[in-house]
Amino acid sequence: MSLISPRSWRYLRLLIAGALLWLNSGKLEKHLGRGIVPLDSSGHVRVYSAAKKARGRHIYRNGLVEVNPEGPHPIFELMKRAEEEWSEKLRKASSSLDEAIGEYRRRYRRNPPKGFDKWWAYVQAHDVQLPDEYDQIDHDLRPFFGLEPSYLIELQTEREAKEDTYTLGKNSEGKIDVLRTTCRENVRPHVVYNANLMLDVLRDVEDDLPSFRAVFSPHDSPSLVTDYLIKTTLLEAADTNSYIGKEQLPERHRIGWRSSCHPDSPARKIELDLDGPPPSKPKKTFIYNHQQTMDPCQHPRLFWRHGQFLSHNKGPDPYPTMIPEFSSCTTFLHHNIRVPTPYGWVDEKQLADDPDFEDKIDERLLWRGTNTGAYHAPQMRWQNSHRDTLVRISNEVNGSIEYLVPPKPGYEDYPVGEPQIARKSRFNPSMMDTSFVREPTQCDEAVCNHMKNIYEYKKHQGAKEASNYKYVLDIDGNGWSGRFKRLITSNSLIFKSSIYPEWFADRIAPWIHYVPVQVDLSDLYDTLIFFRGDPNGEGAHEDLARQIALQGREWSKKFWRREDLVAYFFRLMLEYARLMSVDREAMTYNGEGMEEPVQKWTKNKIPVEDALLH
Repeated sequence: MSLISPRSWRYLRLLIAGALLWLNSGKLEKHLGRGIVPLDSSGHVRVYSAAKKARGRHIYRNGLVEVNPEGPHPIFELMKRAEEEWSEKLRKASSSLDEAIGEYRRRYRRNPPKGFDKWWAYVQAHDVQLPDEYDQIDHDLRPFFGLEPSYLIELQTEREAKEDTYTLGKNSEGKIDVLRTTCRENVRPHVVYNANLMLDVLRDVEDDLPSFRAVFSPHDSPSLVTDYLIKTTLLEAADTNSYIGKEQLPERHRIGWRSSCHPDSPARKIELDLDGPPPSKPKKTFIYNHQQTMDPCQHPRLFWRHGQFLSHNKGPDPYPTMIPEFSSCTTFLHHNIRVPTPYGWVDEKQLADDPDFEDKIDERLLWRGTNTGAYHAPQMRWQNSHRDTLVRISNEVNGSIEYLVPPKPGYEDYPVGEPQIARKSRFNPSMMDTSFVREPTQCDEAVCNHMKNIYEYKKHQGAKEASNYKYVLDIDGNGWSGRFKRLITSNSLIFKSSIYPEWFADRIAPWIHYVPVQVDLSDLYDTLIFFRGDPNGEGAHEDLARQIALQGREWSKKFWRREDLVAYFFRLMLEYARLMSVDREAMTYNGEGMEEPVQKWTKNKIPVEDALLH
């Protein structure tokens, strides 16, 4: 006996016929091709061969991935690549002093500094992770190895006397102390606070540090602009373990910011006219290497989009030499030596009551802050500064946005397609909660009044209120953002936009611990919509958002502890003490079982023209 009546069969056949007709009409691709079941021209489910997948590959260039509409949504690929690279980095980490020495020699082609064994003992005793990942220190210090030590000491002494600096080091009793300050009264409280933070970290390893004197800038942003030819000359000398004397340095260029760039770089091939439009870029891009995208020489659009550069128009001329001064942050165009600043550091216990990701009730992207980042005056281009751009575009209700529609579960390998267009009036109010706080600052009176009319200044938001948001943006101010430690230790998904590579850059992974965002914010809506969905939540990948949020918090608890700050500062000061010694061989580690140095330093100066030929 049939379980379905003839009448039911008729209805079922009609239903099937209607579905087939709809399938063949091509409407499925029109309505669901944004990530459902793509069809070929005959209405059949499209099968993706290896050849078709090859045609859908995205293009990776200078830290950005250019989206191919025939490829899958790139965030899946970016997360996968990041996971593989991070796992490999963890797997290769040295586990013994001998391994760490060997890896050091392989990377830097010299032996470690004196005290390296004591540093390793600290690393082991405090379970410091990724003990090989200190390339940032080598990047900052290597050019200085090309300068004659006596000249370096002369430069350091001159810098100590410059207004608005402070000097840390060991006093006559062998204790870490503030050795000198030259700061104005209005800067002094800030200096005292920051100096005490630094001293507090260094005192943990005070007895194992050699004698040193180090000059620090008290300001938020870097100041020492580099000349490309001078830096290249010094690097060539350092790579041959030779010295360049003061009189042998080449003449600096005087073309502003672009003086820091290679002659064949994209930045040197354009005219830096900030009154005109910035250079064009591909329609849709995402970050795959965050540090590379921070380099204005390769990405000159940054000159038009960040207050660090807009505030100085075409930029100041570089220094005629490289000066050994420490700073809380630096850019690819400056040579300030970055430190692991404790500013803004929080213990995870301070955020113990932060709600779990799934318990946070607000799904808008949060940002609150002051309008720092550029001075706001009639003659300045402050409207395009990074913070002003954020608040403006995320609060507009006129105009539209273009965004990639995320695929639904099970269709991650299908083409992402061309961007969709949507009205800002539908997206911004429901997805964005960004605002300046209190009142205008860093502005002329007339511009301050104008800003009150164009922006809604809201009250300051406390940590308790902010903890209700699942998605939070971290963006530069006058310099690096001091709030990143607090944010990434929360259970929120952190989006980060910056031009300042920080001390932990070698020890963190975008797309695993946070979501990188370009300075022009061209990918902000794409990334946010991928994780939280559109205003209705359609297309959300909240499971992946939660995954990155939790991994970010765990990273903070495991890789950005106080002990990690100490380990970085400890190693930085060992390297710096050797750099500033007139006898660098005496300040080099020569423990038992050490091989002969890869190359010994020589006091023989090499002519600048010879250095440039290497």
